[in-house]
Amino acid sequence: MMRTMSATPAPAEALSVRVLRAQVASLYATVREASLADFVVAMVFAALMVWQLRNWHVLLWAGLHIAQAVRMPLLLAYFGDAQAHARCAHWAQVHARELLINSSVWGLAPWLFLPANSLPLTSLMMLVMLGLSAAGAISVAPLRTSIFTYVMPMLLGLASALAWNGGLVNYFLAGCTLLYLAVVLKFALQQHALLTESLETRVEKEALAERLSAQVTATQRASEEKTRFLATASHDLRQPLHAIALFGAVLERELRGGPQWVHASRLMHAVDTLRDSLSTMLDVSRLDAGVVSPEPQNVRLTEVLQALHHVFAPKAEEKNLQLRLRASPLWVRSDPALLSRMLFNLVDNALKYTPRGGVLVRARARGDAVWLEVHDTGMGIAPEYQERIFEEFYQVDNPGRDRSQGLGIGLSIVQRLSRLLGHPLQLTSRPGKGSCFRVVLPAAPAIARPLQTLPEFTHTGPRPAAAALPQRVLVIDDESDIRQATVALLRGHVQEVQAVANEAQAAQALRQAQAAGAHIQAMVCDYRLGGGADGLEAGLRLQRELAPQAMLLLITGETAPERLQRVRDAGVPV
Repeated sequence: MMRTMSATPAPAEALSVRVLRAQVASLYATVREASLADFVVAMVFAALMVWQLRNWHVLLWAGLHIAQAVRMPLLLAYFGDAQAHARCAHWAQVHARELLINSSVWGLAPWLFLPANSLPLTSLMMLVMLGLSAAGAISVAPLRTSIFTYVMPMLLGLASALAWNGGLVNYFLAGCTLLYLAVVLKFALQQHALLTESLETRVEKEALAERLSAQVTATQRASEEKTRFLATASHDLRQPLHAIALFGAVLERELRGGPQWVHASRLMHAVDTLRDSLSTMLDVSRLDAGVVSPEPQNVRLTEVLQALHHVFAPKAEEKNLQLRLRASPLWVRSDPALLSRMLFNLVDNALKYTPRGGVLVRARARGDAVWLEVHDTGMGIAPEYQERIFEEFYQVDNPGRDRSQGLGIGLSIVQRLSRLLGHPLQLTSRPGKGSCFRVVLPAAPAIARPLQTLPEFTHTGPRPAAAALPQRVLVIDDESDIRQATVALLRGHVQEVQAVANEAQAAQALRQAQAAGAHIQAMVCDYRLGGGADGLEAGLRLQRELAPQAMLLLITGETAPERLQRVRDAGVPV
């Protein structure tokens, strides 16, 4: 007997419900064709028997069969039931009941008009009923109950009628019928077992696929939430940190030469460490979240190496190391910002772990590829550690997590960027001899524009003198703390500095400066102003309309590549 399932079934019950639903759907998929075929066979059989026997019992039997066929709408109602899947147990019972009625009508035929004195007609009746039982058993095999309700009444009726008529031949035929019944049941039950096992496997796979789909959906939702968090954290966490750094720089300058200067210096070191750590971890999270999209273009390597030289020459000088960056006329196909970040991390890592000697960055053409290599004369990496150095927070020979050696995330970012850009990363290293990190880039044709051929950059001497600062500066930032901190910092370096919160106030300040004959020489503008205003558009508009002589600089906590690319395309320093 079938059980009624609860509204919230247990996992095992849920599996059985799904299997039963599939079994019922399989039975009803062929119910129209099977019922029509059974009716046609019954009518042809009845007509033949009437013609041969002239027995009114045949007409009675045909009437019963017609009456049973009239009940077909009871079965066909399954297709109009919107809740058929939820009521699969009910429809299984309906199907089994109608099969029982149909089989019982067939089982009555031998009792009503078995041709006892005609072996050919007896054989014909047996052939029809045995054939129907075999074919029907296969079609109803998905459900165990339907097998018994269809096969047994029909064949038991035939066997019992043969035995009732008596005679050696009839007894023999009755025994053969019972044997045939046993064989058909065994075969049908084996088919049922195979079908059930197949359905269970299919249902389990479907359930697994549904769970995986749910997990993927949950993961995507978590990724989207993480992306929204990062977009907020990238700006909202950097802004107060930027203000702290500015105020700290002011304190460090004002306390220089005094007994408290050492504390201010330590404060700034801690702030710089925190800022670097936050930026690095946000970058890793953005890469893992898949929100960084490369924008490949033809890149001249000389420009990339120039930028590296400007950043790392002071650091090499501090450690008394030689930094050599060989200028190259080669061009590659890559995202310039992400490629620069890869090389930045590789050079920074090389300088960090090179106590003496130096670092060499060079590019070499190799067929349709370009090898961009970072060599160092550092401690080298043993073979057993060469895979692990790309793991987050893993550092060779730093089990105590000495923060002076960094977070151990730089190479992890390099590997992520390598995969994102499709630039294979290779490492060769010998302990005590140094290491070489190689990035394999696709070569690209040069873009027709004037090229400035630069010599090999080698930095071992003093840093070049800084360019003169503009003396009249206008700061545009909607954050009050940032405005105050920037003004406090710049007052020690420029003649006059003003700070405003939006474009309208900036326009008023520029007009007042023009009227006084003290033209603003530089505007420092936040990329994201209050009310969703675009700092880049506002700055360019102010420069174009009111201060064409003033240079424009942007300050931002944004890290979205598309926004930074927009600033680069505008040619505004950021």
